[in-house]
Amino acid sequence: MSISADLLEIEAVFLRPDDPFTWASGIKSPIYCDNRLILSAPVVRRRVEDALAQMITTEFPGVESLMGTATAGIAHAALAAERLDLPMGYVRGGNKSHGRGNQIEGRLEPGTKVVVVEDLVSTGGSVLEAVSALRVAGAEVLGIAALFTYNMAKAAERMTEANIRYSALSNLDELVQEAAQTGYVTQEQADSILSFRDNPSQWWSK
Repeated sequence: MSISADLLEIEAVFLRPDDPFTWASGIKSPIYCDNRLILSAPVVRRRVEDALAQMITTEFPGVESLMGTATAGIAHAALAAERLDLPMGYVRGGNKSHGRGNQIEGRLEPGTKVVVVEDLVSTGGSVLEAVSALRVAGAEVLGIAALFTYNMAKAAERMTEANIRYSALSNLDELVQEAAQTGYVTQEQADSILSFRDNPSQWWSK
């Protein structure tokens, strides 16, 4: 079974092209992704973390440490690091307002070859903030390993500008294809969802 099929089976992803969700940005979206639910499904969780660990070693050889994004990437970074016998830590959205004021938690020596673990990539803004913080701290960031990506052009553009590679276990195109094949959505609905990927801000005009 594919990771896309797993996400649909445990309802970590909802597809509602005719009754869209509203993102915090105000954008209307036919898809809602909650990868935190993977943690509550042991069978799927094992498959996802095994696949994540394999992808990291294949795509980013030489990795020395994993850094999760706060908060959704932390658990997946920890589980993958356990499989790979690697150190891990995580990157906050900003510096703490108390204690040592850390943004990066966990030991990170300058020059460490790091892979950032993210649960979801949409436009890429938040994960690239983590990459930037790690680079400022002296890490050599090999790339980003994500569970799911919307395959948006904006994300690809930002990754290129930041000179960073990213790989994902699943993406919107594969998930929509799986959903159409299993009857979760019609082909017409599938086409509508994929048009959202190409023009999210203008997709919903009803």
